[in-house]
Amino acid sequence: MIRIAGLTKRYGDKIALDNLDLEILDGEIFGLIGHNGAGKSTTIKSLVSIIEPTNGQIFVDGKDLKENRLEIKKQIGYVSDSPDMFLKIPAILFWEFVGDIYGIEKETRDRKIIELCEIFDMTGNENLPIEEFSHGMRQKAFIIAALLSDPKIWVLDEPMTGLDPQSSFNLKEMMKEHTKKGNTVLFSTHVLEVAERLCDRVGILRKGKLIFVGTIDELKNRYPGESLEKIYLDMVNNPNGNNKIYSDEKQYTYSDVGSEKNDEQ
Repeated sequence: MIRIAGLTKRYGDKIALDNLDLEILDGEIFGLIGHNGAGKSTTIKSLVSIIEPTNGQIFVDGKDLKENRLEIKKQIGYVSDSPDMFLKIPAILFWEFVGDIYGIEKETRDRKIIELCEIFDMTGNENLPIEEFSHGMRQKAFIIAALLSDPKIWVLDEPMTGLDPQSSFNLKEMMKEHTKKGNTVLFSTHVLEVAERLCDRVGILRKGKLIFVGTIDELKNRYPGESLEKIYLDMVNNPNGNNKIYSDEKQYTYSDVGSEKNDEQ
């Protein structure tokens, strides 16, 4: 389980994240939704240790990220929203380098590369420099790198952007299979239909604040007859949306989510 407590990130006078509290359960696909600049990437980059939060803590399976950074990073496969590293080298060298960093045996590493290349239609492009790839191919190259070590936690920042329909479908199916094994997927998106079809729960961010956590069905049930798009836009554009969302008599708690998920299984 991932637990985020009081996470705050400031850049001078600008608050990118404002006292974020969130739990992401084992065995669930959790989607972060929000406009550009809402704090999705800041949350993700804090979890994968790219940026240091101003305040707050992150725990993974009860261990403090700050005190167990290397151990926790080995459990995470991360895909950036703008893959722009290692562009000069062939993709195969990049993947082999990543495999070596994670200590994957050569035979296992090479087999996984072949399997993932087949899944994401990258076979035959292994020896091309990454800088020659289209945006979608570049995205697939970094997805392959992230999944190579079979990490327990997948952290994917706008992973579907630029992917062809088949690769997008394959990734979504892999996300479902991954969580069926008790693993965790956290991903950001601004495509509501993807979140509705894929996520066990979502968190909606507005200007660095978490204004909703729960299931898509719960969100829609609060506003009968309204489209998901209208509900979302009303929430993120309405300065009083936070009170509106959490004014119901019953709050949707993390223990509720866990018990419902276990009942389904």
